[in-house]
Amino acid sequence: MDFFKYHGTGNDFILIDNRSANIQLTTTQIAHLCSRHFGIGADGLMLLEHAEGFDFRMVYYNSDGGESTMCGNGGRCMVAFAQLLGIVGDKADFLAIDGAHQATISPDGMINLHMNDVKGIESQPGFSILNTGSPHFVQFVPDVNVIDVFHEGKKIRHLSQYQPGGINVNFVQLHEGKLKVRTYERGVEDETLSCGTGVTAAAIAATAMFEGIFATDIETPGGHLVVTFTKDTGTTAKDVVLTGPAVFVFKGAISI
Repeated sequence: MDFFKYHGTGNDFILIDNRSANIQLTTTQIAHLCSRHFGIGADGLMLLEHAEGFDFRMVYYNSDGGESTMCGNGGRCMVAFAQLLGIVGDKADFLAIDGAHQATISPDGMINLHMNDVKGIESQPGFSILNTGSPHFVQFVPDVNVIDVFHEGKKIRHLSQYQPGGINVNFVQLHEGKLKVRTYERGVEDETLSCGTGVTAAAIAATAMFEGIFATDIETPGGHLVVTFTKDTGTTAKDVVLTGPAVFVFKGAISI
């Protein structure tokens, strides 16, 4: 089986061209391929498939082998992969588990990914809960560098009120008008270097948490991302765009 490896600000993925629909992987096989010790190593695996009326369909699996919800960094990587395959030029219109998405590729290689509207933002003292294609818990902290993301994130991820699916957990620091974000991802069950839907959630939640703040520049352990959107007077964010890189790492073949 041929595969390609990409990353979006350190959030890394195995990408496979499955337009022929002849590749069917089990949960165990996907988990094995994503294993950093016994397989290729990745936070997730994605299949690029045919979708009537769209350039392609994105099918995303977490590193535990389970099919998951929308992945922002993964979406940008899929667009770059589709361009490499000659499926798209500088624009893409694709289908993901949460619906249709559009993307444009800038001359510098940055990819602008249009996310779905975010509705029903729940803000509580110190934290927010919202769905940006995947469910996120956003907790604001004075210093993200001192947070034990693995243990603290794992506790929140498994709280009974967020079951059975669980929730992704983001720790966010507002610093000089910018946001610093660290994320514990369900399905990976660990901190990842970046989470696209997580930084999107953090940017939107910050406007509700801090008066007059509209932070679009976001730093993650894996790199820099930009989130833009418009916010209505209620609990909806529209015109949401996630901008960042999608980097080809290597390609290979593996027997499975």
